[in-house]
Amino acid sequence: MAGKKRFDIATALDAAMIQFWRAGYADTSVDDLSRATGLNRSSIYSSLGDKDTLFMRCLERYTTRYGDKYDAALSCAADRPLAAARAFFDVTLERIADPGLPDGCLVAQTVMATPVLSASVAARAREAIGFQHTRLRAALKAGRLHDEAAESFATHLAAVNQSLAVMSRAGTSTEQLRAIVDVTLDALAQTLGTSD
Repeated sequence: MAGKKRFDIATALDAAMIQFWRAGYADTSVDDLSRATGLNRSSIYSSLGDKDTLFMRCLERYTTRYGDKYDAALSCAADRPLAAARAFFDVTLERIADPGLPDGCLVAQTVMATPVLSASVAARAREAIGFQHTRLRAALKAGRLHDEAAESFATHLAAVNQSLAVMSRAGTSTEQLRAIVDVTLDALAQTLGTSD
């Protein structure tokens, strides 16, 4: 196949993910995706799918990448639940502080755009938010919180985590975001009766 251009799918997906993350689903056109990936429209459709399909692939890529990091952060929850919660927030704060990435969170941004999304994209975004709550609840239960407290704190920690992403997009400083995390962790420490 002489003369046929080759491209790296992973690189193209990352570029598309950053474009969706920066501008949002509704404000990203196929022409924007073409500019971001360096692919023409027909290559996007034939190799990556239509806009919905490509967005779902990007959302999956994002949730896997950061989900794995959150899981690793929470892995010490059975022995050190407070340290695990701090490590969980550190994943978010490090992502926010990375100058190579857009502010905010692709999942939170997508959930807020639910009215303009297809039903399948909206459902997948809600599912991704739910995964965060589920992983936090499991970690807190492993950290010996009883069911009701684990459920309440999982809801609270997930909400704080998403608010960090939204607030970062609004220009809140890293120091202010860390202060929010500290207040949240102080409340968790009191419930756990620990300061690990």
